[in-house]
Amino acid sequence: MSLTLLALFIPACFALNLSPGPNNLLAFSNASRLGFWPGLFGGFGRLPVFAAMIALVAFGLSTLLSSFEAALIVVKYLGAAYLIYVGYKMWTAPVPNETVSAQTNVFALMRRDMSFAAANPKAIAVFTAFFPQFVDKSGDLLTQFAILGALFLILEVAAIAIYAALGRAMSHVLTPPRLHRLNRGVGGFLIFSGLTMALKPES
Repeated sequence: MSLTLLALFIPACFALNLSPGPNNLLAFSNASRLGFWPGLFGGFGRLPVFAAMIALVAFGLSTLLSSFEAALIVVKYLGAAYLIYVGYKMWTAPVPNETVSAQTNVFALMRRDMSFAAANPKAIAVFTAFFPQFVDKSGDLLTQFAILGALFLILEVAAIAIYAALGRAMSHVLTPPRLHRLNRGVGGFLIFSGLTMALKPES
């Protein structure tokens, strides 16, 4: 995997991590009520769910892409189209509402976050569409998926920390309308990323 691919992956991935979906808004809400650390640790509930999804995608797609070279091109354009679609949906989404949890125990918060992640069918679609854009088909596919998966989870922890910090310090400043503008900004970046991936020449 080249440094160029990683340089493209990290900001595009972090934009996905930062998108104000149900899990991030839950971390924001928990931190605004209970403090930074409960908001942070409660958000860790999604990590084993995402890790399991990444593993499933890695084993399934690595077999497919190593067997059929043309599959990489198909997945590339499907993935680019999906990124553009997600970006468009985020751009046109209504003003989000904060998700309120009645739980106060950290383990209960983690279970709630885990259930949010498991109930989100878009998560595995994101891994299926997004990761193959940054895979060098001439290299070890499983190793590359493992690297991308580890980077995704590290960036996810950073996103949880950011939302927890915002929830603690800016609960009265980062209002739903402002989250809406953030949503549109992330959506625009994803549209740009999808177009970039679609136009990137084959290596």
